[in-house]
Parts: sequence; structure tokens; C-alpha cells
Amino acid sequence: MNAPMSAPAAEAAPRSLFDPLAPDAVACAAEEMGVKKAKASAAQQFGLAVLGGAFVALGAMFATIAIAGADHVLPWGVMRLLMGAAFSMGLMLVVIAGAQLFTSDALMVMAWASGRLDTRRMLRVWTLVWLGNLVGALGTAAIVFFGGQYGFGHGEVGASALYLAASKATLPPFKAFSLAILCNVLVCLATWLSLAARSVTDKIVAMFLPITAFVAAGFEHCVANMYFVPYGLMVKWFAPASFWAEPAAQARAAAEIPVGQYLINLGVVTLGNWVGGALLVAGVYWWLFRRPGGKA
Repeated sequence: MNAPMSAPAAEAAPRSLFDPLAPDAVACAAEEMGVKKAKASAAQQFGLAVLGGAFVALGAMFATIAIAGADHVLPWGVMRLLMGAAFSMGLMLVVIAGAQLFTSDALMVMAWASGRLDTRRMLRVWTLVWLGNLVGALGTAAIVFFGGQYGFGHGEVGASALYLAASKATLPPFKAFSLAILCNVLVCLATWLSLAARSVTDKIVAMFLPITAFVAAGFEHCVANMYFVPYGLMVKWFAPASFWAEPAAQARAAAEIPVGQYLINLGVVTLGNWVGGALLVAGVYWWLFRRPGGKA
């Protein structure tokens, strides 16, 4: 029979179960996560990516509702804060329910830099996941549109969708690139913090502020834009006359959503997201904790 645990040890053990991982241990966990994701089958990677795109789209849908009717009623900063808080649901679903995003998969660079993942496999994962995210986001946008949600609140939801789509599609490419870098720094830091967490509650709390911050600040996320702009285009192209009769819709009727510029921006934002996540988060933490001679 084992000897009874001493009083000090008995008090310390439960607390240790809830202590967050130290940064060097998180670096190891991030590297292992990249290796594990790369070993999954292409079908699983694509399926998880479809879920990831759908989950982010649901967060974007929630964010669109959160600001519906808020224009000229709430201060701009408060409106964006509400939008960010609502959008954070999408990333929580990705991390906790299980899915893959191109943006957070940029952390796979750590496994590549340590020689545990070859370039070809990493690029294959990124390509499959990006395409899967696109399918999930577009599919969710279509379902939301066919549900007629754009007409809710006397057209305020659709008006918000048009506003968001137009603002993202017309953003100058250099600005979009810079905002995308900042966005994925925060997204990957949110993922990083979630790896340090020991419980679902910890993960939710850890991710909430970074995700809320990137949306509130107006940063650009390629997967979110796979929902925001196509949904706005669906409303602009296919909404019935009854929607356009609403004052809120009439106020946004002239909103331009240039498809060609959107496609350019989607590529630019994807590249900026990669720079922010792969170089400024994964690259920096790999150098600090996992490089030869400096590993944890």
C-alpha cells in the first residue's frame, strides 16, 4: 500500500493540474500539433477545414447581427467591440469542437523549422485547408442567405452585411496586407494561449481578447472574408424587392462590392495572414525556444 501523501504535497498536486503550460512547453506543444496535423489523411484535413470555414462563418454571421442597426446609435469603437466579442465564437468552435484553419495552421512552420515536417507536406496541408475553409465559408453563407436572415430587423442585418462586404472588397491592397499581418499575429497568439490552457474554460478566456481585439481593430482575416464578401454579394444580387423596400437596405443600395478587387484582396490578405502567423509568431517562438542550441 502506498504511503499517504504529505499535507503540502496533497495541497500542491491539485493546483498543478490547472497551472498553464510555460512558454517553452507551449512551443513544444505547437510543434507537436503541426506534426500531428500533417500526418492526418487528406480527407480528414479537408473535412476539418470545411468545418473550420463553417465555424468562422458562423462567428461572422453572429458579428453581422451584433452590429445590425448600431450605425449612428453606438460609438464606432463600441460597435466594433461588440462585433469582435460575437465573432470570437467562431475561433472558440474551431479550437474546442475541433477544426482546422489556414490562419492558425501557419504555426506548422515550427515543425518545419525543426526538420520534423518537409516543405511539400506542409504546402499540401496549407492548400487543402485553405480550399476546405473556402468551401465551408461559402456553404454557410449560402445557407444563411437562403434562410432569409438578411431581412431580419427590417433589413438591418442585410444592410450590415452590405456594409461589411463593401468595406472589405474596396480596401486598398497594401492596407489589406498590413491589416492581415496584424490579424494573424493575434489569431496565432490566441491559438498559442489556448495551447497553454488546461481546461475548456481556460481556452475560452485565453482566446477571447485577442480575437475580439483583431475584429474591433478592423484587421483582415482571409477565412472570415470568405464569408463576409460572398454573403454581401448574395444579398446585393439576389435579395428580393421586399428587402430593398426597407429604409435600411435603401441606405446601402449604392454600396459597391467589386468582385475583381475582392479576389485580389483575398489573395493579399491570405499572404499577409501567412506572414503574421508563420514569421512573426511561429518563427519568433521557434527561434526563442526550439532552435538548435536554444531548445527548451
